[in-house]
Amino acid sequence: MTEGTSPRLGTIGALSLSVVSSVSIVICNKALISTLGFCFATTLTSWHLAVTFCSLHVARWLSLFEHKPFDARTVTGFGILNGISIGLLNLSLGFNSVGFYQMTKLAIIPCTVLLETAFLRKKFSTNVQLSLVLLLIGVGIATVTDLKLNVLGSILSLFAILTTCVAQIMTNTIQKKYKVSSTQLLYQSCPYQASTLFLAGPLLDGLLTKQNVFAFNYTPNVLFFIILSCLISVSVNFSTFLVIGKTSPVTYQVLGHLKTCLVLTFGYVLLHDPFSWRNLFGIGVAVVGMGLYSYSCILESQQKQSEIALPLSQIVKDIEADPLLPVDNELSNKPTDDATMVPSLWNKSDSGKEF
Repeated sequence: MTEGTSPRLGTIGALSLSVVSSVSIVICNKALISTLGFCFATTLTSWHLAVTFCSLHVARWLSLFEHKPFDARTVTGFGILNGISIGLLNLSLGFNSVGFYQMTKLAIIPCTVLLETAFLRKKFSTNVQLSLVLLLIGVGIATVTDLKLNVLGSILSLFAILTTCVAQIMTNTIQKKYKVSSTQLLYQSCPYQASTLFLAGPLLDGLLTKQNVFAFNYTPNVLFFIILSCLISVSVNFSTFLVIGKTSPVTYQVLGHLKTCLVLTFGYVLLHDPFSWRNLFGIGVAVVGMGLYSYSCILESQQKQSEIALPLSQIVKDIEADPLLPVDNELSNKPTDDATMVPSLWNKSDSGKEF
């Protein structure tokens, strides 16, 4: 297996795990909320994160991954911000119509692109931009039904978008800056996310549902689905960090809209949810947009790899072609192929620089 194949398979595996686990937890939570009446989403999320941390702690104890501490202030701020973004998204759903909430989720992609362009100087090609526009149009057609606006709901949605974008960009940036894996970052940030939501969850859920989570009737069926949801969440949380670390926040959001289309399709085929030709057309447009986005990203990745490899090979060719460049006498009597010239280049004073 070549060096380029293994990372690609790892990325495909991360994307597949994210899709399967996310669709599974949506089905489980739908049964929990719609059928059994347990509608305390924020508190449930805090339990998800607590179970995820416990699972990772056991994995660390079994030496399945290496604990790598880094800047405590960064981890604390990152964990709290993630918890706040989840709470704000739940509040946005509670104070807005479903259609406006879907628009909030759609706005995360362009907001992420703007933030990465403005602050990280990241460039997005025209093909990527067009594919994202097509994707957003398709998801909008498939999911957005009504747009009932209110001041409080709009403010909550705005803060939810900003905090979610910043948190996802930080996930990618922290993993690269501190050279930590998705598992290491998730293990360190989970307690802060869980604590934030555990403290705020009962208040938010009480505000939105007018019910007390601690006074709910926890039947065996409810407990079974809560435990199942928490177990699936371990995979969801892990795959989220894994996907963002291996790809980018924008790719993760694109994947999120793919999950939305899959959930809609699953609901129509197996659960016989109401469906229309508008939903079907929107999903088709979104799938085309996702395909174009994936194709554009692959082309850009291949182009970047060729640009990185070009300067070194060009230097070797220039040395071979130009007799005026100083060449060691020891090397001058040997064939000047790539295998003999590359080591001498790396031993020069500039060898610490990246080509």
